[in-house]
Amino acid sequence: MARSLNEWLWQHEFWLPPGITWEDMQVSEDVYYPQPRDLLLSIPFALILVVIRYAFERAIALPLSRKLGVRDKQRPQAQPNPMLETFYSTRCKNPEEGELISLAKQCDLPVRKVERWFRRRRNTDRPSLSKKFCEACWRFTFYIISFFTGLAVLYDKPWLWDHRECWTGYPQQPLQPSLFWYYLLELSFYWSLVFTLPFDVKRKDFKEQIVHHAATIFLISFSYCANYIRIGTLVMVIHDAADCFLEPTKIFNYMKWKKTCDSLFMIFSAVFLISRLVIFPYTVLYNTYYYSMEIFQPFFGYYFVNALLIILQLLHVFWSCLIIHMVYKFILQGTMEKDMRSDTEESDKDEEREKIKEKEKTGITYFSNVTSNNYIQRNGAEPLNNRTHLTNGHVKER
Repeated sequence: MARSLNEWLWQHEFWLPPGITWEDMQVSEDVYYPQPRDLLLSIPFALILVVIRYAFERAIALPLSRKLGVRDKQRPQAQPNPMLETFYSTRCKNPEEGELISLAKQCDLPVRKVERWFRRRRNTDRPSLSKKFCEACWRFTFYIISFFTGLAVLYDKPWLWDHRECWTGYPQQPLQPSLFWYYLLELSFYWSLVFTLPFDVKRKDFKEQIVHHAATIFLISFSYCANYIRIGTLVMVIHDAADCFLEPTKIFNYMKWKKTCDSLFMIFSAVFLISRLVIFPYTVLYNTYYYSMEIFQPFFGYYFVNALLIILQLLHVFWSCLIIHMVYKFILQGTMEKDMRSDTEESDKDEEREKIKEKEKTGITYFSNVTSNNYIQRNGAEPLNNRTHLTNGHVKER
């Protein structure tokens, strides 16, 4: 059954244009074409990148965060409570009102305290500022290396300047070693992001990130097997261009360098919107949809790769809406809004409200004590401590 499935999956009609078979893509001493088995190398390389990232964050990024003044927020810890901890771990991290009341009865605690316990417990699981800083440093380092590697590989390639060259001689386009290693670098990195996804900082667009990683891995893998190498290199360079500005924006935000952060964000916004909403549709989508049909008739691979590229473009539109909203707020308010993708602390406002309420209660109690100790007499009677009450609220010794 596995053999039949394998034979069905690798039918040349799926991967190659009409009239071309896998026999035409055989490797010889003079010419090397992409082979699907080459992609297996990305898994061990991804694990190597995970190890390199761990070492980089511990040995370089974390000490750097301390020197640059990145300090983790001191979060109030939730008091140990086995019953609430069990509910938190096994059932729900954010219980409804009815569940809070039920838990409060079981624990013999006020509902307010149970609600506060869950809020503090959730905040304990949230990533620290230093963790976010280390993650941003690692991604910034990779995107810089990847972007300039892509430019170094492509600057003398004809398809970088004339997009119709992407299809000259397709699919029998020999694979150059520099293109192979560039592809392997990118694919290994996105596999490493998948491996570390459960441990990375989870933002509000977590689901969109999963779709993005999956579409990217499928796109890189399929484009390699079907020898869409030339168009694939253009996709990767375009994506890395904007990411090179996003990560340092986060870094300066964590460092509280507000003006630098705002300036970099505006540069990132311009690069992102131009590269993803203008350059990508023209250089990639239009290229694969129209120019490719000048060389061959549409086939399954043609529709599949275009579908993946459209998924990426829809994600570009989604993120562009978030970015435009943030830029709009910045123009109106003159200050950059918090990252809308970030998972913000719950305790920031709630804890402050509780402290204010406690202070107000303390003030009311103190005022009640003052009045009960005869500092102020209601019926104009003489005070017991020999003080006279004045109309302006002050007191004077006799």
